[in-house]
Amino acid sequence: MSVVIPVYNPGKYIDPCIESLLGQTLPAEEFEVLFVDDGSSDDTPARLDELAARHPHFRVIHIPNSGWPGKPRNIGVAEAKGEYVQFLDQDDHLGTDALRRLYDMGHRNGSDIVIGKVASNFRGVPHGVFRRNREKCTLRNAPLYDSLTPHKMFRTRFLREHGIAYAEGKRRLEDQLYMMKAYIPAKVVSILGSYTCYHYSKRDDGKNAGSAKLVPAGYYGNLREVLDVVVAGTEPGPLRDRVLRRFYRVEMLGRLSEPAVLTYDDDYLREMVAAVRPLALDFMTDSVHNGLGPLLRLRSTLLRNDDAAGLVRVARFASSVKGAVRLEDLAWQDDGRIAIGITARLVHGEDKEPLTLLRRDGRLYLHPDLSARFLAAGELVDITDDLGGFTAEVSLRDREKAVEWPCPASFTAEVGDRDDGSCEVVLRGTGMLEPEGGKKGRGSLPRGFWDAWVNVRGLGLVRRARLGADRDGRVDSRCLPALLSSPPRSVIPYFTDPHSNLTLDVARRGKKVAPYLAGRTVLRMPGARFQLRLDLFTTDTTGEGTGLGSGAPELVLTKPAQGEEVPDAVHTFPGTLEPELGRAHLTVPRRVPGAPEGDWQLWVRLDGPKAPMVPLCGVGVDGAGRLRPDDSLPVPEPAMLRKLAAQRKRAALRRAARAVAGPVVRRLPSAGRKKVRRLAARVLG
Repeated sequence: MSVVIPVYNPGKYIDPCIESLLGQTLPAEEFEVLFVDDGSSDDTPARLDELAARHPHFRVIHIPNSGWPGKPRNIGVAEAKGEYVQFLDQDDHLGTDALRRLYDMGHRNGSDIVIGKVASNFRGVPHGVFRRNREKCTLRNAPLYDSLTPHKMFRTRFLREHGIAYAEGKRRLEDQLYMMKAYIPAKVVSILGSYTCYHYSKRDDGKNAGSAKLVPAGYYGNLREVLDVVVAGTEPGPLRDRVLRRFYRVEMLGRLSEPAVLTYDDDYLREMVAAVRPLALDFMTDSVHNGLGPLLRLRSTLLRNDDAAGLVRVARFASSVKGAVRLEDLAWQDDGRIAIGITARLVHGEDKEPLTLLRRDGRLYLHPDLSARFLAAGELVDITDDLGGFTAEVSLRDREKAVEWPCPASFTAEVGDRDDGSCEVVLRGTGMLEPEGGKKGRGSLPRGFWDAWVNVRGLGLVRRARLGADRDGRVDSRCLPALLSSPPRSVIPYFTDPHSNLTLDVARRGKKVAPYLAGRTVLRMPGARFQLRLDLFTTDTTGEGTGLGSGAPELVLTKPAQGEEVPDAVHTFPGTLEPELGRAHLTVPRRVPGAPEGDWQLWVRLDGPKAPMVPLCGVGVDGAGRLRPDDSLPVPEPAMLRKLAAQRKRAALRRAARAVAGPVVRRLPSAGRKKVRRLAARVLG
């Protein structure tokens, strides 16, 4: 494999790129790195030469300044020795396992192109492309046109055989042109959506590629070349319409929509419309136009009619439209997922008034009180045939690294009548937040703050909203901290301060378990053991311990607390923590050598030394160090005790079965082992 990186005066911003290449899990002898220096005038050439001298799989090619990345990329492809070429920009970086995973997927499928999942802290990401892994797809059966950046892996021979190369020199939309030339002939495209391969990183000097101001005539002249490639490479019909509609929606109508169009002065607005409109008339047929959402169709009509002022009026109204979401329910599931119930709708204005509709003659229209803001009197926006476009999506986003993962969710759109005779579309749905991924999925969420987001769609608009600030009163009590997996990791659902939005703190990124157990019920388990049931969620696969250090929770004896002040510890000793029937059970030793005699308050530390403590109960200690809990704690309900007894019986049977049958089963062929395990699961649970 060859990694091609165009380089020009990157300064410190190339450091993460280099570090990510040096840290790849793919062995150094299996890939090469080609830095193509485009005449840098800083110390980059010397630095790269020194780097290549120390790392034999790094090469540096120096060329006179061409002023744009196209020529360096072409030279890199021409010089590449690898079966595949991966493009990487100087101020971006790769995930540690990216090259290995990309190559494995491409090699097993004979892929012409492999697209790795991307993350960005400053530019839009087509999350829909990466919702799942796709081993083999094409432009005809996957929305590849939503991912038009070149930071992908290409089969080197495929690029050379089809003469796919960058147009050289300064120009705009060269990436879109390159990608459409590649997508159209590609017979196999693979998508790696379960691992974040590529990270776009925002520069603090504002000089990321593509940040220069758009010159309409040049930009849309370059877009015409892209559209010509689309038309030449596709037959008239649904595929061509889908691809053209993407360019119409994003590069054309998108730049005549909010927020951009509201910042244009009159001269620049006229210049933009004059550059975009000919492309709309030449390429965007009625079949392209009719596939747009209601407000985009309206913008398309206004553009066709050369109505720049109308485009601004629509944008002014649409900029007031927001997504409003309510968290109706939240509950941990036995498998370690969090089930959520959500209501979502589109609203408008500072007071977040519902986006109302009007029924008339069996059709649904945007209410005239709203459409009168941008249409002539008597004109209406018909949305009847677009109700299917009202939906929502749920995701978890790493606040610091900008990695985003979609969450399973389903929504139904209901048209509800209002007291004033109008109606509105309300989305009702359920979803699952998944801290732990499956073996074939994305894996478990890494340590971090994972914010819950909802994308609300309707009228051709997408409005993004945080989840949780508006919520049902039952939710807070159900927001339990959890210990998941083995060894255990903490997952703490909490609501941010001051905005009160739902976030998952994974692996104690900034939150501790103890404060989120404060005020929650501790139950005393009956029996000979001194065991307490904490309101700390677990699953059957949660390992023993706290997940920190030795894993043993630290039990603390203090004088009885007076008020809110926590007394100093007089003695500490370890306990054990293990999962049982969805909660963590804390076992306290019955005898603690060295414990001082007297009446004490018992606490537990779950987050390491000097961390906050959770109060448990009062205990008496006799002269032999024997602990006797007081009677202040409640005991579980009988139904729970029966479930616990049944679970413990099944666990004992499983252990006995493994001890007796395990050696025999291990000698069976693979198919036989699977049959026995399935039978055991049915019998023993």
